[in-house]
Amino acid sequence: MNSVPAPRLYSAAFLAMAAANFSAAASFGVFFLFPLLIEQYGGSKFDIGLIMGVFALAATLCRPWVAQIIDRLGRKHSYTLGSLLLTLLPWVYLLPVRDLATVYPFLLVLRIVHGIGLAFCFTACFTYVADIVPAQRLNEGIGMFGISGLIGLAVGPLVGELALQRWSEPAFFLSASALAAIGLVCHLPLRETLVRTDKGSLTPFLAVLKRPKMIRIGLLSMLFGFGLAGSGNFVAPLAAERLIALASLYFFCYSSAAILIRVLGGRLTDRFGERRVLPYALLLTGAGLLLLPLVRGQWDLALVGFMGGCGHGILYPALNSWAVRDEPPLIRGKVTAIYTGALDAGNFSGSLLLGMIGQWLGLSVLFLAAGGSLWLGLLLLGRNADKLPKPAQGR
Repeated sequence: MNSVPAPRLYSAAFLAMAAANFSAAASFGVFFLFPLLIEQYGGSKFDIGLIMGVFALAATLCRPWVAQIIDRLGRKHSYTLGSLLLTLLPWVYLLPVRDLATVYPFLLVLRIVHGIGLAFCFTACFTYVADIVPAQRLNEGIGMFGISGLIGLAVGPLVGELALQRWSEPAFFLSASALAAIGLVCHLPLRETLVRTDKGSLTPFLAVLKRPKMIRIGLLSMLFGFGLAGSGNFVAPLAAERLIALASLYFFCYSSAAILIRVLGGRLTDRFGERRVLPYALLLTGAGLLLLPLVRGQWDLALVGFMGGCGHGILYPALNSWAVRDEPPLIRGKVTAIYTGALDAGNFSGSLLLGMIGQWLGLSVLFLAAGGSLWLGLLLLGRNADKLPKPAQGR
């Protein structure tokens, strides 16, 4: 008897969307060094937190709208919209700035629109991949797909730092635009995965959000995002304060570790289930932040970045897989939007609150607060461990 062949994980569509995700993430990663320009323009640590954080706030508040578009218009077309924004908006940053106060309101609006563009890209691409990967390899598929973004987050700061140091501020912003344009081109040949039907309108965004599973995932994702605000926005100022030459080394080691752990253990979470791996992921990611106050040199920075990246490499796909597992395609965009939106909500609140902590109490206390937020998630898991999902069995 002829059996139906199992769907391929690493299909041409998977690889093309991975290339597009790499480009979008790299474009986003260039802006990890934007705090250095904010300080150059006369901004404080609070200004860094606000300007960087409003990006995540916009990405959070637009998520219900983005989710509806992704579940109606389609994953590919939604990605096209976001990719266009990421390609065009860096040109607007070329407005000459000598004093931050003169462009502050305009810059906040620009960061808001930029955040909406990224929300479209990240939510649409992860929903697309959840549509095409085999269900029994969901964690592996999402984790391996996420490697493209991690490489992008490593490459982006390196490209941005090189452009800023060797050329000028315009080259810094234009490098972000060029990277996003690559993603725009890569995804265009893909087919749409959403099968359109009127039934999708029967499940409102809020109805999905109120489910106990999504509330728990949302809370853990917010804590994760809060911690990420520490590493994403304040490692570069820490390196500058302590005269460490290459801040981008931290992001390179962080992303490299996250990639390595997914390549070596990509199927472990599918085998053991999210409930068993999430505590270890929270511990490692939090430890990577809690140790940043001890950093004094280049190798310290690299080691701490590697540790945090190991935790991140497990945590992100485990939470994402938990969110979309067993969910019907017609609400998958909303589920992905809740997960990624909660991350952005945590990132915004972390950017703002950590910026205030850094301004008043210093960077060491800032990173202790960021790492503590990840460890706080252990309490949430411990309280609800018996309710966490079990691994899929060969669906």
